[in-house]
Amino acid sequence: MTSTAGSTGRELPRFSRTQRLVHRATAGLMLLCAGAAACLYFAPLAQLVGRRHLVVVVHEWSGLLLPAPVLLGLASRAFRADLRRLNRLAPYDRQWLRAVRGRTPGPRPAGKFNAGQKVYAGWIAGAVPVMTFTGLLMWFTGALPSIPRSNAIFVHDVTALAIAVVVLGHVRLAYLDPQARRGMRTGSVTTAWATKNHPQWVEERRDDSS
Repeated sequence: MTSTAGSTGRELPRFSRTQRLVHRATAGLMLLCAGAAACLYFAPLAQLVGRRHLVVVVHEWSGLLLPAPVLLGLASRAFRADLRRLNRLAPYDRQWLRAVRGRTPGPRPAGKFNAGQKVYAGWIAGAVPVMTFTGLLMWFTGALPSIPRSNAIFVHDVTALAIAVVVLGHVRLAYLDPQARRGMRTGSVTTAWATKNHPQWVEERRDDSS
């Protein structure tokens, strides 16, 4: 049977295979990088794992490779279209943010991505280059003598802690929303869920198909 945007029990395609692979690869590299960092910073984990040099190599290279899935994903038209969506705040996104701040009950206007997801994506997109730059300064000591290594370590550690908090919040929200996880796992969501959580996106799809 054919799926339509107006039939609340049907399926809507949300993410292509490429988009899902980019998300999984990025999540895997971030988990690997964070896990290796934890083994370097926390003595009990360091003693348990050992092989510090190998852990350092894993941490450095997983961090350097972190932008790679996104760069490769740019070959996909669907992925580029989603990046444009994430990079643009619509008027209804401001309504979404006001509703969240005021804890207003009921449906909140959102396109394919809500304003919170856009803010999260923008923050991560800015934090990763900071981590890469400060990590390189720590790796190649003396590359920029004007920036003391201690300063690079401080910025790297504080940004890493902020990323950990934000990513944990992202994971928690995903855990609370099985349909959102299903969309990233299988590529499709129910029209009922999309109509409730991303009504403007459903309208856009209806306009495109008419």
